[in-house]
Amino acid sequence: MMGRVIYLVAGAALGGYVVHRLNRTTRAWSPAGIAGRVEDHVAGYRDALREFNDDVHDAMDRREAELLRRYGGEPRSPGGHALPAGPATEPLGAHGAHDVKDGR
Repeated sequence: MMGRVIYLVAGAALGGYVVHRLNRTTRAWSPAGIAGRVEDHVAGYRDALREFNDDVHDAMDRREAELLRRYGGEPRSPGGHALPAGPATEPLGAHGAHDVKDGR
């Protein structure tokens, strides 16, 4: 009699586990489950692309600063606008200003 009770309890537990796994698999393969997985992957790719974009901008800013140090030029803000210059270190041209046409 005790053996039958053990088999009954084991069968009920195994049946409950199988039903649980089937429900979980059904939800995973439903349209909403597939859309959720795709959305998670897209969010991961979006974060990776955002991080890559930040890395590229940081590298670009470092390279621009290096080129400005090496060849001179007006320092620029992160938005690309010229920053106010400090005291003039080179004499101005004949008209007292830089030539606007070619940037010198």
